[in-house]
Amino acid sequence: MDPEKIAMITELAPIIVAVAGIAVGGWVLTTWMRIKNGYPLENQWGKSVYPKTDREAVERVKLLTNENAELRAELGSVKDRLANVERIVTDDSHRLTQEIEQLRDKRAN
Repeated sequence: MDPEKIAMITELAPIIVAVAGIAVGGWVLTTWMRIKNGYPLENQWGKSVYPKTDREAVERVKLLTNENAELRAELGSVKDRLANVERIVTDDSHRLTQEIEQLRDKRAN
């Protein structure tokens, strides 16, 4: 190798090492600050690397799951009631009267 190239490389080596060191140090510092302040670590696609699974989050998920199930059941009953109301509104009154009378007869027996 040419002595001039070797001299240039030896002059630039400390600068390259310093820039690389600053870049790595900055990455380590920002990662430490995220961990310290409770931000989840993310991979390059934005998904959490280590998602939080503390007790409070688990309990919140359980409560929301139960509430979701209750709301779905209530929605089902509301749909059934709405279907009956729609049937009553769209039915002709003669058939409705007959069904009511049949129900009264069944109750009387």
